[in-house]
Amino acid sequence: MIRLLIDIYVVVVILDAILSYLPQFRHHPAVITIKRFADVSLRPVRRYLPQDLPFDLAPVVVVLLLNLIKILW
Repeated sequence: MIRLLIDIYVVVVILDAILSYLPQFRHHPAVITIKRFADVSLRPVRRYLPQDLPFDLAPVVVVLLLNLIKILW
């Protein structure tokens, strides 16, 4: 059950990363909901990453950490 929830959350984080490159969908209610769910884990990670990177590495870090948790579970 927990592995399924981790897999679903990984999909949400990946969708958020993909949708961030599509500004025409930024105000769609589904995209706003996905962003809210993904930002729960992305916001703390972004605080520790350098701000001057040309792209956001937070989704990569979160997906790697979630997969590590899934493996260790």
